[in-house]
Amino acid sequence: MNLTSCRDYEALSRTASRWLHREIRRQPSALLCLATGGSPARAYDLFAEYGAVHPSTVRRLRVLKLDEWGGLDPKDPGTCESQLQRSVVRPLRLRSRYVGFRSNPAQPAAEAERLRRWLAANGPIDLCVLGLGLNGHLAFNEPAPFLQPHAHVATLSPTSLTHAMVQESRRRPKYGLTLGMTDLLQARRILLLVSGEAKRQPLARLLSGRISTDFPASFLWLHPAVTLLCDQACLTPARARGQS
Repeated sequence: MNLTSCRDYEALSRTASRWLHREIRRQPSALLCLATGGSPARAYDLFAEYGAVHPSTVRRLRVLKLDEWGGLDPKDPGTCESQLQRSVVRPLRLRSRYVGFRSNPAQPAAEAERLRRWLAANGPIDLCVLGLGLNGHLAFNEPAPFLQPHAHVATLSPTSLTHAMVQESRRRPKYGLTLGMTDLLQARRILLLVSGEAKRQPLARLLSGRISTDFPASFLWLHPAVTLLCDQACLTPARARGQS
């Protein structure tokens, strides 16, 4: 895991945006899997600004939504769909090159199976942007005695239900729809973004290197190409002093 500490959230976002630009120039038809939430939000805005000015760089890009709050209207402001449509899909005019879980499917298990089949036919993921949950979850792969390998319906933990996106929602989500751990670990390259003092404890646990299903993000230590970007606010004071 390659750790880079950035001065603040803006510096982290600009570094993440440059990472995306560079990787997509290398592979213009990449399948890019995107998390949502506060950590990547500014990076997506910067990435979309660049793509709007240089449309040839994203003309063949494909985007896959990582997860979704289940049981919400797709236009609910708290959905992952709303964030990605606003920040990436519409600005870059992705249209048919964007795929994701529907937030209010009639049959959630069938929706998970649809995404599982799609990824089996169109994957693996080339570039995956992830955030670190307060309880160590990746997407809605929550701490549990065992982890699911592929797209599935997830029971949301109490910690996940305190997420800022839920506070924006008109309704409380009933479940999660998410890619599984095998889907994520088969990605060719992973960018993990961690920001803010609230993430100090989970980041310290991740950096301990101990792998456990009680902390799903720890499985990223098994991946050969993870870039971890964090800001100074989420580092312990001793580690922060050691970073530039």
